[in-house]
Amino acid sequence: QVQLVESGGGLVQAGGSLRVSCAASGDTFSTYAMGWFRQNPGKEREFVASIGWSGASTYYTDSVKGRFTISRDNAKNMVYLQMNSLKPADAAIYHCAAARGYSRASNYAGSRNYNYWGQGTQVTVSS
Repeated sequence: QVQLVESGGGLVQAGGSLRVSCAASGDTFSTYAMGWFRQNPGKEREFVASIGWSGASTYYTDSVKGRFTISRDNAKNMVYLQMNSLKPADAAIYHCAAARGYSRASNYAGSRNYNYWGQGTQVTVSS
């Protein structure tokens, strides 16, 4: 079992930056790939970024490439999403998720790959 708790969401102006964090507890963190997804009411959950178990492999959806950076600290059981040049379209509830496995990050773009989910943190971007 893995418990995931997100933090760091908030209100930011378009063009600004925000870092959301996810604290993991329970099972051995380094045996999981991690991902960030986002969702708005009435819409499907959307993949944002993933990172492999060691942090060496990362993968992003096209709309955030060059603006967002996913990272992890296995010693602290943390995963982060640094979001720069934010746009109103980035506003959503951001969820982190954990997937057992050692594959490269690009193999974790689908929500069905994930075993555990956090409750999410709200990111609001004003125009």
